[in-house]
Amino acid sequence: MTRREFFGMASVGVVAVAIAGRVAMEGGGTTSSPATFRVSHTDAEWRAKLSPASYAVLRNAGTEQPFSSPLLNEHRVGRFACAGCDLLLFDSNTKYDSHTGWPSFWQALPNAILKRPDFTLGRSRTEVLCTSCGGHLGHVFDDGPKPTGLRHCMNGVAMTFHPAAA
Repeated sequence: MTRREFFGMASVGVVAVAIAGRVAMEGGGTTSSPATFRVSHTDAEWRAKLSPASYAVLRNAGTEQPFSSPLLNEHRVGRFACAGCDLLLFDSNTKYDSHTGWPSFWQALPNAILKRPDFTLGRSRTEVLCTSCGGHLGHVFDDGPKPTGLRHCMNGVAMTFHPAAA
């Protein structure tokens, strides 16, 4: 083997390692290992528990069609919870109309969400996950209203609503 062949193979290996690292960081659209979270189920259990739309979003990092969620127009007092495990995520007092087509909030409840880098779609975003089950909820952006300046852009099918007791 010549030096040129050796270094040519080495550079191919470096590229392969770089690609593998990027795929691992991006997660390929899946959430973290079930062992990481308090609530975990097998894939078959998740499929049985969730609607097809909720499964696609929560377990495979899908996105619902904009303006399709009934929660977009939910204006009652209460709290929004994870559709996968019922962990309370957002208070209705922090919901606002972002005109994006998805339910949006300027603040999450304490210890309700995890954030991680998301490089899918060829750009850098911040993914939002449920701390209890690791379900994909949506993304957070820094173009929201005061006081936080954040826009937690959530998929409605990833959540349920619990109205406040009257």
